[in-house]
Amino acid sequence: MAHYPLNHHLRQTYRFVAFLAGAYLLVAGVIGLADTWGDSFFGHDGHAWSLGLRVNPAGSWLLAVLGLVVVAATLIGGNVHHQVTLVAGWVMCGIAVLIMATLQTDANALDASMVNVLILLILGVVTLTAGLYGKVGSHQAARAEEAAAHPR
Repeated sequence: MAHYPLNHHLRQTYRFVAFLAGAYLLVAGVIGLADTWGDSFFGHDGHAWSLGLRVNPAGSWLLAVLGLVVVAATLIGGNVHHQVTLVAGWVMCGIAVLIMATLQTDANALDASMVNVLILLILGVVTLTAGLYGKVGSHQAARAEEAAAHPR
């Protein structure tokens, strides 16, 4: 079973960093939607860029939804933030790997570039790390966990 620290003293900092990552994805998605409005959903025009990411309407929706999920989880906080950012971080990394596997093929439905892969991997790892340190528990549970982890 994985060990996640309870009430880590930097959890608010990690939560803020996850919020920034989610806000970047959300804003990039919304700008991409505005820029690609009216284009074919899975188009391969390659002309639309949003905050450094190449997008089409499908990619813009994906970015916006991922960003909205992460932002909402960080605003809710607590163990919701912990669980959602863990899953969202893995999802972002998985999507980045799938994009990289299809970059030079017709299966590149999101019309992404290698920049998209790198940004999603970085933001995925940042979000995942924030989730690792975001677990919240009672002070008694934190003390018991600390005592079990570092016996004297």
